[in-house]
Amino acid sequence: MKLFKLINYVPIPSSLSYSWNFGSLLGLFLVIQILSGLFLASHYEASMSSFWSVILIDFDVFSGWLVRSFHANGASFFFIIVYLHIWRSLWFSCFTQFYVWCSGIVIIFTMMAVAFMGYVLPWGQMSFWGATVITNLLSALPLVGKDLVIWVWGGFSVSHPTLERLFTLHFLLPFILLIFVLIHIIFLHQEGSSNPLGLDLNSDKIYFYPYFYLKDLVGAFICLFVFSVVCINSPDFFMDPDNFIECNPMITPPHIQPEWYFLFAYAILRSVPNKLGGVLALVLSILSLLVLSKGSSISGRFSMKRKFLVYSFISTFFILSWLGSLPAEYPFTLLSQVMSLIYFTLILCFMIT
Repeated sequence: MKLFKLINYVPIPSSLSYSWNFGSLLGLFLVIQILSGLFLASHYEASMSSFWSVILIDFDVFSGWLVRSFHANGASFFFIIVYLHIWRSLWFSCFTQFYVWCSGIVIIFTMMAVAFMGYVLPWGQMSFWGATVITNLLSALPLVGKDLVIWVWGGFSVSHPTLERLFTLHFLLPFILLIFVLIHIIFLHQEGSSNPLGLDLNSDKIYFYPYFYLKDLVGAFICLFVFSVVCINSPDFFMDPDNFIECNPMITPPHIQPEWYFLFAYAILRSVPNKLGGVLALVLSILSLLVLSKGSSISGRFSMKRKFLVYSFISTFFILSWLGSLPAEYPFTLLSQVMSLIYFTLILCFMIT
């Protein structure tokens, strides 16, 4: 009863719009990912025959194809909502809440690591070569880089030991992610929710129940409906066709690329000719968002400058994602360099405007 009161009678700013539903939707999809992942882990085999293990889940396990569809497409929906969550934070200047924003950045890094490891597990062509390219980035680290790559691989190439290690981490990290999410929520309730009007955090509040409770339910119902339609009617909608081919170390795909939600960072990585510089740019593509916590709290709703910055940042994100899906050749590499420079410049502009 005390827990019910603690959750449902939290004071919430009365002006919150439906864009504040993204946080609760992320919690919902995190639960879906963990539960579907536990089911898949009970049938998955982390070995050189992992590709056929996934095929068996799809065709021989009761409703296995549906659970895998929930898990695979759930990752894409998770990232879609995360990016919408970030867009809302940029638009309404929610990044000024330092501890909430910083814990959110940690969550993004953790979920990206979880997603990358999950992408390797089907052991298709793109899984194998994606793992080879991304883990090879560790060799750019001075002194310990090459030894670290061999340690991660468990040998001199991506193979069985690599798959076992990535599967173990993919199983454990979501629970660590859950802890980070709880810390994020604690910081949010300590500092108080922001609001679209930019009012003082302690003004004009009402209880979470029943008004926002019902708003969250409406948002969850709509999102789950769209999610179910995609999972049932187009279960491979977000999947790479090359990953339906069993991995072959002797055949390199014409164009190696990560999942769509990593493409913007992949374009930034490829835009730097130096490997170490590319790795630093890749990390900074997310880590640089920390500087926003020093920015102004002016809402994009009332500032034309902030509106222009948000729209420019979103456009840059989509262009980088498009460039990341294209071959690493002229003129795409030049465009990637220009757009990467614009990306980091816009982040600095958020801080000073």
